[in-house]
Amino acid sequence: MRLRILLLTLSFFLLGAAAAPVLAQQDILLPPPVKPKPKPKPKPKPRPAKVDAFKQMMDKGKDQYSKKDYKAALATFQAALAKFPAKQLEVQPWIDSCNMRLEEAARREREEAARAEAERRERERLEAERRERERYEALPPVIKQLVANMVRVEGGTFTMGATAEQGRYAHDSEKPTHQVTLSTYYIGKYEVTQAEWKAVMGTNPSEFKGDNLPVENVNWYECQEFIRKLNELTGKQFRLPTEAEWEYAARGGKRSYGAKYAGDNDIDNVAWYWDNSNKTTHPVGRKRANELGLYDMSGNVFEWCQDWKGDYSTVSQTNPQGPATGTRRVLRGGSWLNVARDCRLSYRYDIGPDRRCSNFGLRLALPSLQ
Repeated sequence: MRLRILLLTLSFFLLGAAAAPVLAQQDILLPPPVKPKPKPKPKPKPRPAKVDAFKQMMDKGKDQYSKKDYKAALATFQAALAKFPAKQLEVQPWIDSCNMRLEEAARREREEAARAEAERRERERLEAERRERERYEALPPVIKQLVANMVRVEGGTFTMGATAEQGRYAHDSEKPTHQVTLSTYYIGKYEVTQAEWKAVMGTNPSEFKGDNLPVENVNWYECQEFIRKLNELTGKQFRLPTEAEWEYAARGGKRSYGAKYAGDNDIDNVAWYWDNSNKTTHPVGRKRANELGLYDMSGNVFEWCQDWKGDYSTVSQTNPQGPATGTRRVLRGGSWLNVARDCRLSYRYDIGPDRRCSNFGLRLALPSLQ
């Protein structure tokens, strides 16, 4: 029994000794253990190449670059901020600077545009003045004097119609009185003379001849044709006065002291009428002027107005133009052929615009001397 145990022990020993070299040989052939590779660190994203270039641009000064350059810089900085949100504190000031310089550029453009526009307008004004001077110098002397004789009537408010001083002869057509407000305008110092009419029209329709006599025997349409040609000649905007403009000027405008006739309560001082005219017209400007320096607003010849005849009302008006339509036009002021009561300031006469008479003439108005 003991011998069997000893043999078995010896056998195990011999087998272990024989296997040892094989295991050693196998250890030599085994590959070395593989170490895990470390994970590569992520490469930083490349910074946009233009950012530094635009920063240098911004540092050089705002006057060296155009609005287009700043727009490109702004787009680049905004793109950089989108890629690197963490860099906001660094990039945002550059964005703000771009916006500020773009606003400055826009302001400079506006100022330059305004300056250019002002210069253009000034050139146009000077050119218009030059053409106006040339046109004026080419005018006949009598027309130059006509332009020079336009009197400024400062705008204001007055009572139009049969006011108390007009007396008991006031007609119903002069009532009711009403308030009228007018803007500033110009009106002729004198009635249009025959010399002035001839210089424009080339003819003289008057019954009583004389260059310094008022033109007469003209109807409303012929007056409009005269004015059209005069405006072509002078480049101005002459027209007939409205009925309200005529009465306001005849009363003396803001200088009025409330006379019955144009400048005086004694008609003989200011008007040629039936009692003193010797049945004819007289040279303009021989009687006393009214408060505005206007002559013959009462007497000598009736003066056509722009308006159609219309009834008065109590409603206050501003720059009234009269009715839009009608059949009869208004004349004001009386004439050499009329008695004194028809030369009052509020007296209204009306007739068809195609009618002419040896006591029908005109006086001019202008909205502006320009």
